[in-house]
Amino acid sequence: MVQERIRVTREFDMSQEDIKVTQEEVELFKSRGYDNEDLLPKTKDKRNMKIGNYFTLWMGNLHNIPNYAAAGGFLVLGLAPINIMLALVLGALFTAAFMAFNGKAGSKYGIPFSMHLRATYGEAGAKIPGFLRGIVVAIGWFGLQTFVGSQALLIIFGKLWPGFLEIGGSYTFFGIGMPGLISFIIFWSANLALSISGSSFLNKFNTLLTVLIYVLFISMGIWGVIVGGGFGNILSYSVEGTNQDISPLFAYMMIINAVLAFWAAPGVSAADFTQNATSTKDQMVGQGLSLIIGYVIFVFTSMSILIGSSIHYGMEQWDVLNVINNWGNLPAILFAMLILLLITVNSNATANITPAAYQLTALFPKWINYRRGVIIACLLGFAIMPWKLMENPDSIYTFLNGIGAILGPVSGVMIYQYFFVFKQEINLNELYYDMKDTKAINKFRGINKNAYIATILGVLVSLSGNLIPTFSIFTDLSWISGFITALVSYGILVKFFAKK
Repeated sequence: MVQERIRVTREFDMSQEDIKVTQEEVELFKSRGYDNEDLLPKTKDKRNMKIGNYFTLWMGNLHNIPNYAAAGGFLVLGLAPINIMLALVLGALFTAAFMAFNGKAGSKYGIPFSMHLRATYGEAGAKIPGFLRGIVVAIGWFGLQTFVGSQALLIIFGKLWPGFLEIGGSYTFFGIGMPGLISFIIFWSANLALSISGSSFLNKFNTLLTVLIYVLFISMGIWGVIVGGGFGNILSYSVEGTNQDISPLFAYMMIINAVLAFWAAPGVSAADFTQNATSTKDQMVGQGLSLIIGYVIFVFTSMSILIGSSIHYGMEQWDVLNVINNWGNLPAILFAMLILLLITVNSNATANITPAAYQLTALFPKWINYRRGVIIACLLGFAIMPWKLMENPDSIYTFLNGIGAILGPVSGVMIYQYFFVFKQEINLNELYYDMKDTKAINKFRGINKNAYIATILGVLVSLSGNLIPTFSIFTDLSWISGFITALVSYGILVKFFAKK
């Protein structure tokens, strides 16, 4: 009887709206052993994110310290600033399309990333890619961003209290001095507090912060144009010692790949954000406008700030923290550093800690909920001692390339499964099978071997350049090469070797 009511209700819903989950289904899934609310699909009454929320979700997050460092690094590729700007916007277009389309399963069925993975790889098969994205990538990126943010806090402390930088003398804790450690602990605590507050508070915080971010960076961009002698000087700037062996087309592809890799983690787990969407249209339009408009502004601010300050100070300034630290106005320094700190905290909460907490919940549903997952993820982010990872100046680029190599193939398989295998229709009744009935046969219980084979092939192609120099092009374009390889190979495997 319950099954019949669900079928009728779903048929009615399909003709009225694009949200395909009912409260009756949720109650049925609870009776099957899904006690953890974080794993259940979100019904319409529990969704609170509209176009405006998605518009501000990424608009502020892209203005972070590592992204500005990456923009400065692109200048050594030999491209003119205008071409770097165009390549970044193209990267944003591809990223926006991927995140919006990969988020459709979440907005349509209200399922989190962990269940989206189960629909692709099977319950047992979802554990490894889920662990890689939700634990390895999310916690690693959280640690790196927290350390970078703590350096901004250290600058603030040093400006307000110069003696702070002398605390502890030469004492180091596993490679970090006492002032740096204190700054890291304080900033780490702020990340924990905001992440544990929940999505409702994060939405409000994100909206207010976005306004402050654009006041700061647009002002800095205008300052960069003025001290750089005009926007013409910015566009005609060239870096000595650039790599002339890279063709302009390949340089474009490298920048586009870098943007995709930068957003690879939130992109692959888009369902964790889109499950809260009031409609699929809202998340697609909101995310698209957020990334595209955000990057149009970012290309102006990043090039103007970094190049303008380099001209002004007579030396290359690819680190936005150094640019701000060189200012002579203390209130301006404090305001800018404070905004950068808030950006990093907000980015960590939305793009790193939230997915990590959800994935820990999926791996250990009986013991961990979202709140506990946040605490565990933050503790692990501290335990990896990210300051050790940052001893190498190329750490961020290496880490981003690794993310692309791992998550690009996973993304390719997920896209093919949802759009070409499921044809955008997921049977929730089968996906949320009865966990109490251990003998029941269900296609989502085990491992989707074809998905695993395609993913492994994609990873091997992405990383092949590390072993065979001839294939370095695939590693330089790790996300793109891995995505295409996995998507195409999975399509072939499904066509010729899928079980009937």
